[in-house]
Amino acid sequence: MKISRIFKFREGEQGEAVKPFLDHLEDLRWVIVKMAVALGTAMLLAFCFRTQLVHILQGPLKAIDPRLLRSLVSLGVADSMTISFQLAFYAGIVLAFPFLIYFAGQFILPALTPPEKKAMLPAVGIGFGLFLGGVVLGYYLVLPATLRFFFRDAQSLDWTPTWTVREYFSFVTQLCVGFGAAFELPVIVLVLVRLGVLSVALLRRTRAYAFLLIFVAAAFLAPTPDAVSMALMGGPMYLLYEVCILIAAMLERKRKKEADLLAQKSG
Repeated sequence: MKISRIFKFREGEQGEAVKPFLDHLEDLRWVIVKMAVALGTAMLLAFCFRTQLVHILQGPLKAIDPRLLRSLVSLGVADSMTISFQLAFYAGIVLAFPFLIYFAGQFILPALTPPEKKAMLPAVGIGFGLFLGGVVLGYYLVLPATLRFFFRDAQSLDWTPTWTVREYFSFVTQLCVGFGAAFELPVIVLVLVRLGVLSVALLRRTRAYAFLLIFVAAAFLAPTPDAVSMALMGGPMYLLYEVCILIAAMLERKRKKEADLLAQKSG
């Protein structure tokens, strides 16, 4: 999507609301600053609880076998600090996500009508709920099953699973945050429908392409490119895509009814 299209949408339908291009860039700069401040504050808060965060993320490994915690190997001198910053970054994304959505929405959708602006906060809540739901699903359902699969697979080859702390926490955080990002698909699709880039008819015609693209995206979002991780991430994403079609159809019907009523009043 071209940035000029987003700027055009920001203007609304009132000619007097048109802004110079540099003003749009200034707005974008301040949005980026606010998002950076929100993320930095959330990271600092998460870093203060890094010990508790480490214990939480080690939970699925401990559930397989408590002795595995002692098998985690730290190979770097500064691993305790660098990994703590990494965990704080991912935890900061989760904590700051509602603010990140809200600030992005303020920039992209200033031409909303008053009723739509009132619906913005619930929409942010839905977006955060989907993101958090994806993180929780990844942590409680997918992560334990994936760790158990790879642990037993290594044992079946007569290997001793000895994972480094860097590899383990990278795997865990990427999987959980990846699931959270994957569950934002409905928000992205509905925003594109609102912008007029997508339509229900187009979404229905391109189901096969969407299926392929979703599983390609799942391959990048999943921490490992194995078929199990791709299926566990791609399956829910495609179901959400079908939900998007239903919601978009409802929005189009509502928009058509409003347009018909307006035409009757003006007629």
